[in-house]
Amino acid sequence: MKKKIIGAAVLSVFAVGVHAQSSVTLYGLIDTGIVYTNNQGGSSVVQEQSSMLSNEVWGLRGSEDLGGGLRTIFRLENGFNIQNGKTTYAGTMFGRQAFVGLQSDLYGTLTFGRQYDSVVDDLGPIALANNGDGNNLAAHPFDNDNVDDSFYINNSVKYVSPTYRGLQAEALYGFSNAAGGFSNNRAYSFGVTYNVGPINLAAAYLQLNNGSLSGMGAVSNNDFVNFPASRQRVMGVGGNYTIGPASVGLLWTHTLFDNTQPGANSVIAQSFDSLHFDNYEVNVHYAVTPAISLAGAYTFTQGAFDGSTGSGDPKWHQVTLMADYAFSKRTDVYVEGVYQHAYGATGSAFEGAFINGLAQATTGNQVAATVGLRTRF
Repeated sequence: MKKKIIGAAVLSVFAVGVHAQSSVTLYGLIDTGIVYTNNQGGSSVVQEQSSMLSNEVWGLRGSEDLGGGLRTIFRLENGFNIQNGKTTYAGTMFGRQAFVGLQSDLYGTLTFGRQYDSVVDDLGPIALANNGDGNNLAAHPFDNDNVDDSFYINNSVKYVSPTYRGLQAEALYGFSNAAGGFSNNRAYSFGVTYNVGPINLAAAYLQLNNGSLSGMGAVSNNDFVNFPASRQRVMGVGGNYTIGPASVGLLWTHTLFDNTQPGANSVIAQSFDSLHFDNYEVNVHYAVTPAISLAGAYTFTQGAFDGSTGSGDPKWHQVTLMADYAFSKRTDVYVEGVYQHAYGATGSAFEGAFINGLAQATTGNQVAATVGLRTRF
């Protein structure tokens, strides 16, 4: 009897040891609320909506310790809509992220699959709209710079360096996977961050060639690319500074499109020979108490387009204000208001204001207010 007890104890210790060297975590976030908009297609509307602030997700992430500071890592993440139970990206099981790779304490991280680009990774955390518990309503018009992660990069290999004296670099390449068309629907990006004490600085670049215009290459037709183009380039710099319970962020991004064509998920049904946007954002976060936080942002976006239907210089002013109360580390409630004023493009598809996640207004002004609940697991 004693031998059996001792044997069971040894097996238990061994099992714990094996488990300690690998882990798999199930996680997720649900965000739902009521949204009022003064003008969507000419009418005011009250809606129950999801993901007005944070993307709704569930996923699996894990790692296995291989020894010597080396680990295998993976992530499988699904986006969904709690209002109807549908996946965000049609025809996919893990449409938000799906990758596997190796992570080394000494040499950095190398991953393969469907992943964020460097603009999302490096500039996203500086914007009010970002890739974490962000604020989708606060995205720059049409999320033209992908700071709010409207699309992801398929068939990609990504390298992220170790952090050295606050500096970290990353690079990504998304293959077209097309025979005889190496550069057709491919993507590449790179970025660098510097994070020491209260200072966080970042710069990033992204380029798509024929993104979502052909086949299932680096960007698929399921992704929310508002302006599929023969070439899209995004570049930006920004930073934030933390002062006690407050942080202030500044961000500039510049997006260039060549020869755009409306796609399956385009919200602007107009083609352009050339189109560009400059986005200038300032944002503030302030923790009133550990449970109560306030946030706000102002963005000015200046655009220009040219094509067979004419040319124009649209502009957008957008103000976002938000208050959040955390019941716990997992659950919070929020209230938010967004105002956008669009002008300078009368007679074009950009004439009406268009807050991200909503339908376009018939006038140059649009106001949205939402109250919602988020919970994480």
